[in-house]
Amino acid sequence: MPSVLNHRIVRATTAVSLALALLAQTSPTTAPPPPLARDGTPQIFIASDSTAQSYDAARYPQTGWGQMFACALRKGIGLQNRAIGGRSTKSFLAEGRWERLRADLRKGDVVLIQFAHNDANLKPERYAPAETVYRANLERFVTEARAAGATPVLVTPIAQRMFEPGGRTKAGFAAYSAVVRDVAKRERVKVVDLESLSRSWIDRAGAERAKAFYLHLKPEDGFQAFPNGIADDTHLSELGARGAAALVAREYRRLRLPHWQRIDAEVPALLRREPLGRRGCV
Repeated sequence: MPSVLNHRIVRATTAVSLALALLAQTSPTTAPPPPLARDGTPQIFIASDSTAQSYDAARYPQTGWGQMFACALRKGIGLQNRAIGGRSTKSFLAEGRWERLRADLRKGDVVLIQFAHNDANLKPERYAPAETVYRANLERFVTEARAAGATPVLVTPIAQRMFEPGGRTKAGFAAYSAVVRDVAKRERVKVVDLESLSRSWIDRAGAERAKAFYLHLKPEDGFQAFPNGIADDTHLSELGARGAAALVAREYRRLRLPHWQRIDAEVPALLRREPLGRRGCV
């Protein structure tokens, strides 16, 4: 019995260590970006966390849906992905990231706002209870984006690859998603319900096949960023980010959000069944 207990302790410690290592790698401390030079082209901004973030080549295959959303854009519309790992509505505000984004907004821009994964984290610098701080922060984002002449769009958090006892994909941040929907209703803001869309997406794929959407890697896969492999059901792979971006793009068009005619959800880059081995749009 002691050997079994020790084995479980070792496994648990290893899992915690892997999670902390990944968190450190996806929570950069870089300052907010410098002011954006504008040329008159309307922009879609993304305010979010590591699930939407753009990553450099060294982090492949980890990819954010916001990074691949760029493949859906036609001429005449730009993308400013301000998503960054480890941020909640609270820390995104505290670090001045929202203020920098807000200052860059112009009339005709769109802001996709997706938080919750880190708002639910009990770390003091991140934690934003759903019904109080999180709600107030979303309301602030909506009000200030509108004041700048932009269109705010709330996005429920993408689902993790986690399941209910009956086998259906779990809504891991249900309380936060409920607040998103309620704020949207009260403020008359459109919602991209990515939580519902991604849960259905995972259910269609099935638990085993959906591993390819997330970071399920073995040491022998040979990825420099994950030499020991990883089993992460939160962060997206290249293939998962492409699929999630397609979900957002389709809903963007269905909702007839500003510049929807310049969004193409059916581009081959977002419909791939196998990874390309890089994050390109061709």
